[in-house]
Amino acid sequence: MKKISLTIAICSILFSACNSFKSKEKAVGKQDTTLLTEAKAEKKMDPITGKLSVIGQPKLGGPINMRFSVYNNTDTVAKFCIWHTPFERLMSKYLDVALDDYTPIDYKGAMAKRIMPPPADSYKKLNAGDSTSADFNLADAYTITKAGNYTIKYNSATVSGIVVPDSVKIYIGN
Repeated sequence: MKKISLTIAICSILFSACNSFKSKEKAVGKQDTTLLTEAKAEKKMDPITGKLSVIGQPKLGGPINMRFSVYNNTDTVAKFCIWHTPFERLMSKYLDVALDDYTPIDYKGAMAKRIMPPPADSYKKLNAGDSTSADFNLADAYTITKAGNYTIKYNSATVSGIVVPDSVKIYIGN
């Protein structure tokens, strides 16, 4: 009888110890983390950002002139890789082009194979707070055969280091 009482006492001590550990675990897991300090909630801006824009009103069968602008948002000199950007001659598919119904437009330009990492002469420097732009003709790389609304999105931030957060929507008319 003493052995049974002793066993029950030991089991109840172990059980209560395990239970209190689980309670602490649950309490830690249920902390409210939705409220952040203002400093933590403030989104940091990417050091180098870009923007696509259309120049003029494009017409079907004509040039589709665009501008790719790059901004240094830091207070120091920054650099970006010109590969997969309009700052080099057309050598890669750095844009996703699609009709309003999400039909993709095929890229018809060259595709370069590159050595990694890019050599030093593949980078362009931008002074603090400075910007630069390159103009290009979208029709040189994409065959646009239908009038309509198109969405153009830059897709090569991982290569160039340029973050382009927004796509551009353009209408190409007859």
